[in-house]
Amino acid sequence: MSAETFRGWHSRGYIPHFDGGEIPQMVTFRLADSFPQAMLETWKEELSRLPKPASDIERRKRIEAYLDKGFGSAWLKEVRVAEIVQKALLHFDNKRYRIHAWVIMPNHVHVLLTPCPGYALERILQAWKSYSAKEANRLLDRSGHFWQEDYFDRYIRNEDHFFRAIEYIESNPVKAGLCEKREDWKFGSGGHRVGMIEQAITT
Repeated sequence: MSAETFRGWHSRGYIPHFDGGEIPQMVTFRLADSFPQAMLETWKEELSRLPKPASDIERRKRIEAYLDKGFGSAWLKEVRVAEIVQKALLHFDNKRYRIHAWVIMPNHVHVLLTPCPGYALERILQAWKSYSAKEANRLLDRSGHFWQEDYFDRYIRNEDHFFRAIEYIESNPVKAGLCEKREDWKFGSGGHRVGMIEQAITT
């Protein structure tokens, strides 16, 4: 594959993105009907009165709290649909990117990953969403948009931020009241990580 051109900070509209090559990033993408656009616009107006760093933090908190309530069709609650998405995430792990943590929630997905040389973050997200949308729509016997077109990303600043991102991702189902322990959640790295540790102890 020819080398990608990494664009640094860029935007396709409301959400800024950082494409920096081999830098760990936490990304969130969500179902098309998981969040009303009108609410985003209202929050944008409200938060415009704050300094940009504070505005970004508050917006992210509001969005994440809203998503954790599982509004919308929440197709990812369907086991077979979640399996499709998880398969898409892991298919090129250690080939096009390295996944450090992930979780599939009822209406959104969090992933902490580092792109491999030559693979841009935007193209990785596009591949995940394109494949999983096609397969999920076929399974659900529906058509139309499955994922929201855009996504959220945050590049990882340092080691502490890296491990806090893993903690956030793997604890998300517990925080949302979907399970008691992170290892109970089938569609996330929390259970996989615990399983690998237990296997290493017993071998």
